[in-house]
Amino acid sequence: MQIKPDDLQNAATQGIISTQQADALWRFLAEARADTPSFSAGHILYYLGGLIAIGAMTLFMTLGWEHYGGWWIFNVSVVYGLIAVSLAHWLLYRKHLAIPAGILLALGIAMTPLAIYGLQRAMGLWSDNHLAYRDYHRYIEWNWIMMEFGTLIAANIALWRYRLPFGVMPVAVTLWYMSMDLTPFLAGGETYLSWELRKLVSVWFGILMLLVAFWVDIRSRRDRDFAFWLYLFGCLTFWGGLSMMDSNSELNKFIYLLINLGLIAIGAILSRRIFAVCGGLGTAGYLGHLANTIFKDSMLFPFALTAIGLGVIYLGIVWQKHEAAISASLRKCLPRELQELITQRG
Repeated sequence: MQIKPDDLQNAATQGIISTQQADALWRFLAEARADTPSFSAGHILYYLGGLIAIGAMTLFMTLGWEHYGGWWIFNVSVVYGLIAVSLAHWLLYRKHLAIPAGILLALGIAMTPLAIYGLQRAMGLWSDNHLAYRDYHRYIEWNWIMMEFGTLIAANIALWRYRLPFGVMPVAVTLWYMSMDLTPFLAGGETYLSWELRKLVSVWFGILMLLVAFWVDIRSRRDRDFAFWLYLFGCLTFWGGLSMMDSNSELNKFIYLLINLGLIAIGAILSRRIFAVCGGLGTAGYLGHLANTIFKDSMLFPFALTAIGLGVIYLGIVWQKHEAAISASLRKCLPRELQELITQRG
């Protein structure tokens, strides 16, 4: 629930609180939410600058670095990462600016795969000289696995030292990459792999990421939101693999619809929009399948679909009218930790 200054002023007008209390309460809420990500101008500049800096040393890395050798790449990336972490430490403890500190921490973590790549090059352990670091973000290869494991280790150490939610972003991206690179790694570097196997690995890896995200969410329910990025990439990994699978029967397609409806329900319960977005796209895809195949020439299908849509809207009206009572009854059946999580995130 979003509270605006006008809401407090309306409460003061109705005599619930005084005008002075409304002003003081708004200042208190504004200070308390200073570290909560938002679409304010300052936060947009934070993230834009951070993404430019991270992209410069990851996505936009050029081949010019390769000419200086592995040790040069390793040393520069380590120094670069240490400077970023040091600036994060200074911003967090001296300036009390958690959001830019988290972005710089993520930049420091993002230097880990480049440092490992440079070290492997320097020690003659790089197994494929046709691959350069810039290919890390372009191609699915088993060679990246050690870089990904190293990034996860470095990220865990950094997050243990600095509890900053944006530092989870490179972890989630690395796990997403790993879900793609794991299949050729397990197959011993074979280049020709069944797409069905890739999809299956993506689905199960996505489920694992979502379970980890839920565990993190439960553990940090009274703290900042550390699970956002894990939910985001976990859901995309799971739903992407599931949606690309071939459904050879209408029953399988209907099960796909039920899974997507379940994602929407999970998104509503946990207040996670990514579930609702993926579930909504999957549901729309299934309805498109019905329109183009099963009911291709049916004149009644649009009318039936409209009736279903209106029924769903009516269900939403009934739910909103009795939401408090229904939610209270349902939450009594849940474990205490999950009740607290729903209350905090909702």
